[in-house]
Amino acid sequence: MYLLYDLIWLFCCLLLVPWYLLRRHCGGKNRQGLRERLGWYARGRLAPLENRPVLWLHAVSVGETRAAISLIRALKKAFPEYALVLSNVTETGHAIAREIAEIDLCLFFPFDISLAVRRVLRQLRPAMVVIVETEIWPNLVRCAHRASIPLVLVNGRISDRSFPRYHKIRSLLRPVLNRFAFLCMQTRQDRERILALGASPERVEVSGNLKFDMSCDGIGNRSSQEMRAVYKLPADALVWVAGSTHPGEEEQILETFEKIQRQNTGVCLVLAPRHPGRCPEVGQLMTSRGLGWTARTDLDRRKTPLQTGEVLLVDTVGELLNLYAAGDVVFVGGSLVPVGGHNVLEAALLKKPVLFGPHMENFREIAHLLVEAGGGRMVQAEDLGDAMSALLADRQLRQSMGEAGFRFLRQHAGATQRTVEVMRRLLRS
Repeated sequence: MYLLYDLIWLFCCLLLVPWYLLRRHCGGKNRQGLRERLGWYARGRLAPLENRPVLWLHAVSVGETRAAISLIRALKKAFPEYALVLSNVTETGHAIAREIAEIDLCLFFPFDISLAVRRVLRQLRPAMVVIVETEIWPNLVRCAHRASIPLVLVNGRISDRSFPRYHKIRSLLRPVLNRFAFLCMQTRQDRERILALGASPERVEVSGNLKFDMSCDGIGNRSSQEMRAVYKLPADALVWVAGSTHPGEEEQILETFEKIQRQNTGVCLVLAPRHPGRCPEVGQLMTSRGLGWTARTDLDRRKTPLQTGEVLLVDTVGELLNLYAAGDVVFVGGSLVPVGGHNVLEAALLKKPVLFGPHMENFREIAHLLVEAGGGRMVQAEDLGDAMSALLADRQLRQSMGEAGFRFLRQHAGATQRTVEVMRRLLRS
């Protein structure tokens, strides 16, 4: 099985490597770190790890990296003698990782080819490998197990979409899962699902969701008005922030924004597509509708603040929390279309009322509990305008929803400490 898996990866590399080289040659910024993905590091690249034990954490992209921040900070306090390495698959995740002060070294995750993985393990010599959420790489698991390096899955979850697919190959997954030293799952349902796939019950624990332990990174005590000044948003306007949007949602959001504009002329929209590479097409969509807009990367060249009725199009990564802080109401995307939703807790952390659509399969329990606590509302596409208008018109309602969401967030905190305790036990043993 592993030989076949390696052969498939090698075939993929015949396509991937030329593609990476071509993108780099053409000046693209989206395909970096090819050498690291093959397990080769430049001279001196691993210098921060010399003469120190290593904890290797892996978070595939932006969401997983942000979720891991509270754990990373706790690990730095609990194990100050260890060097912390964080790897990512995506360039956007890597960009976020480089901003985390507690990380000693940021790397790109190697292709899951046994030769590359063994090379990386020999060079890093980690005391433990920690995988954030459900990133199951068979060769990494097998090679680490053979080298007697404990693997821990943290913040584990198995979505509605993934579970049927995993279940079909559970006979192949069972030996992989049982090479993990421990699996820390978010909810009881996630635990039941991982057990159904063949994990050993004594190695599975419900530790909670690390995202409940988020902090206002980089915002501190800065007020909404201060954040608006950073993004040249009008101080006296109402600001609607639509974050992590997907194709098919921007049209509905812009149509709703235009309707709101006809009712209330003092509103601005901040539109942040999930994938910034889509911003040119979103910009064309706004131009075709006659909407004035400015890209985030063009703000420095703009001498005057945005006007009410204009749109700030966010073509950068890593700024969503700051933008939520500047807003009055937040809509979280990936939820009006069948994507599965995105993290609604970031808005709750900043005491903002949050709206989202019906497709929250990836965050079903969190979304349900947030609505139950009074901090959020689920809306259908046709109801988005009425719900948004009601919130924009009622400051007291916005404040009460924001406070309720924040209380809910803090009531469910604690996953970080439970996860650290699991790792402490394993390192001692």
